[in-house]
Amino acid sequence: MSTDEKLTGDLFEVDKRLGLKPVVDFNNYLRVAFGDGKCTCSRCVSSNGDETGYEHQHTFNIDGRVINRRFASTAGSDVMLMLKKAWLSYTKEDLDVNANLALATVKDFVDPELHKRLLPLFLASGLVKDVDGNLQLQAQAA
Repeated sequence: MSTDEKLTGDLFEVDKRLGLKPVVDFNNYLRVAFGDGKCTCSRCVSSNGDETGYEHQHTFNIDGRVINRRFASTAGSDVMLMLKKAWLSYTKEDLDVNANLALATVKDFVDPELHKRLLPLFLASGLVKDVDGNLQLQAQAA
């Protein structure tokens, strides 16, 4: 097979791991992890949307769209559970919860249009902490 034939064949190959149930479930989870508009929790309402002093962000602007994190389903432990299942399914290895999160690997199994939701969700849920550009998984989220 020539190099051109190999390249053309690769364009049409779909990674079968992307169709595995935990990976599909994680992508669906990302789609519904945020609601439309600003956060309407009592704290945000009473502060008129001023999140100064909040440990974790509530409202986000992604691609000009204002969205808010759905607290009921996005606690760090919930996000960790979904991520662990998808990670294991896709990589065939357990997620090392005592290491930095390899965001590039997560992006490999997340739909491209959802990539911009990953970091806001991971940080706001308390799943990771950004330390000098490294995303450290937090033990309490495990």
